[in-house]
Amino acid sequence: EAEGFEKLGGWVIDQQYMDQMGSPVVLAHGLGEPVQDAATTVRFPKAGTYRVWVRTRDWAAPWNAPEAPGKFQLLVNGKPHQTTFGTEGDPWHWQDGGTVEVGEQATIALHDLTGFDGRCDAIVFTDDLDLAPPNETDALAAFRRRVLGLPDEPQHAGRYDLVVVGGGMAGTCAAISAARLGLDVALIQNRPRLGGNNSSDVRVHLGGNIRQLPYPALGGVVDELDSGGHGNAQPAKEYDDAKKLRVVQAEKNLHLFLNTHAKEVETENGRIVAVVAHNVRTGRRLRFTAHVFADCTGDGTIGYRAGADYRYGREGRDETGESLAPEKADRMTLGASVMWYSVETAEPSTFPECPWAVQFNRENYQRAISGDWNWETGFRVDQIEQIERIRDQGLRAVYGNWAYQKNSRGGQNRWANRKLSWVAHIAGKRESRRLLGDVILQEQDIVQRRPWPDASVTSTWTIDLHYPIQSDQFPGEEFRSRAEHVQIKPYAIPYRCFYSRNIDNLLMAGRDISVTHVALGTVRVMRTCGMMGEVVGMAASICKEHDAMPRDVYEKHLDELKALMTCGVGKPMPSHSALRPPEWLDSAGKNLASEAIVTVSTPNHQHGGPPSNINDGKTDLRDNGSRWLSTPKTPCWVELRWQKPQKIAAARVISGYNSDGKRIDSVLHGFVLQYHDGQEFRDLPGTSVKDNEAVDWNARFKPVTT
Repeated sequence: EAEGFEKLGGWVIDQQYMDQMGSPVVLAHGLGEPVQDAATTVRFPKAGTYRVWVRTRDWAAPWNAPEAPGKFQLLVNGKPHQTTFGTEGDPWHWQDGGTVEVGEQATIALHDLTGFDGRCDAIVFTDDLDLAPPNETDALAAFRRRVLGLPDEPQHAGRYDLVVVGGGMAGTCAAISAARLGLDVALIQNRPRLGGNNSSDVRVHLGGNIRQLPYPALGGVVDELDSGGHGNAQPAKEYDDAKKLRVVQAEKNLHLFLNTHAKEVETENGRIVAVVAHNVRTGRRLRFTAHVFADCTGDGTIGYRAGADYRYGREGRDETGESLAPEKADRMTLGASVMWYSVETAEPSTFPECPWAVQFNRENYQRAISGDWNWETGFRVDQIEQIERIRDQGLRAVYGNWAYQKNSRGGQNRWANRKLSWVAHIAGKRESRRLLGDVILQEQDIVQRRPWPDASVTSTWTIDLHYPIQSDQFPGEEFRSRAEHVQIKPYAIPYRCFYSRNIDNLLMAGRDISVTHVALGTVRVMRTCGMMGEVVGMAASICKEHDAMPRDVYEKHLDELKALMTCGVGKPMPSHSALRPPEWLDSAGKNLASEAIVTVSTPNHQHGGPPSNINDGKTDLRDNGSRWLSTPKTPCWVELRWQKPQKIAAARVISGYNSDGKRIDSVLHGFVLQYHDGQEFRDLPGTSVKDNEAVDWNARFKPVTT
């Protein structure tokens, strides 16, 4: 198995379509530069002649591309084998490499030739020169187990109070919440890091607000996991994968299984009995049993395999009456993003021509040095069964556009000194299956703010629906999108959206909860999903205490759930821990800022509130949603204006961002206070500040009238 090589070199493991093609694979994701070899040592039963088979594909073949982008060789003891792999046909298949002479031990290496995402699943050496490995799914799975010596029965991984599948923000928060409430929890994640779309794999910022009424304690765990970074498609450190891992590993009741893909589900009498997961590196299977299970996979994988009711695509207006729904139901979804960025270099750099990629011209190329959420594709393609093709279309768009920009003028152009630095190889999904609960939240519930007895997590994001653009230029293969936003007032989601209506012991959190396509537009952002996880962990604790099922929590124990949501499970940061009120505050009189009209120089940052947050008198340092954030450009200004002149002799400025629930950073480092003397703005003496580190800054000065 290629993913089991002792040294992966520059190849990366890609597990996102292993259910469709049978296995994780390794990917030579070099952004156009060949990656370092992956290598391993193999012992053979005897020296001699062996036929070589490599399971691979030409990933550009679905588009009838003129050549294959992902070419690689097999090295045996450092010597290139005669066949170039990754060049024959669309489906995953065993490409015949001919024969090779080997001794009883050999070093085998995958040698990338292009840097353009060549991919390898497995390699077979056989002294039966007539043997051809099987391609059919079940036969191939049996063949793998036999030749790798894997047992037919999975190993018992333990009995837990709660098994959470999916280590994105929703699943991680669910596992932490339950563990802190005393449950024995298994968290299964099929990648090497936590955070899902907020990890360095995908690099999406945390959207939505936490600590909202009616349960402002919800969001405490989200806060602990928050890196404090802002924006999409930023350097990996902005997403702080290590921080998420530290928070999880600090929980003694939480058992983490990274690189473990839950693939099989056992059920009995409408309940899940066990989940069987495969180790992504070794192929060994583990069987997890529990009282309740939480599907936080995004794709609703566990619910689907258990037979849970689900929906895929858009409901029709004739069914739901939603004004934002299409007239008739269809299978269109929100797309998946392949984001990217480039960096400035001291010297010009080249980039290969990419005849197999999307082809651009002067009229339709995308003038870009980075790609954000709106490099989005796959709206009309099955987001589960065709995720490899969706991701690959995103790659074709990025590489083709970059090749045009770099090469259209012989490299002597505005992009000559820019180089691709990062392109996601994991697609950032927004929508696929939605598991159905006792309540299916829809547009009218949100817009009309329908009250629910089991109101829980409050959603603050707009109804944010995406649609493909440039269909006339790239029909059926669109890779850019537009967003249409419908503003809402904060709205609490009912708990009954968080459990399956027909699988008794299945909870869910994240983008696979019980909502319509339209309602998903507001609940799917990650801070909101994280709070769902916190509530699911609380519900699981009630299930354990009363030997109950998730529906029983609503029908018999709702007051207990409300009590837990009121208290929260986050580790609290005292709301005034970093505040240092000045000595003069009590004698200063009323706060004139509260009566001012506030204007600002820059648009609101997507993570911040309106400028009115600046002078609303709220100073809860736990609540990032109560701040106003500027955009990154400087200088910028905030202006307070009154209807009549005011005499001012002191000022207090509170700034910063709650990055991890314990400390405040990103304070105003450099600024000056100015007043208007009727003709122009003048600096206030003693208020020009550099290298400020104080969250709570203040100054007194000679009175001025402004």
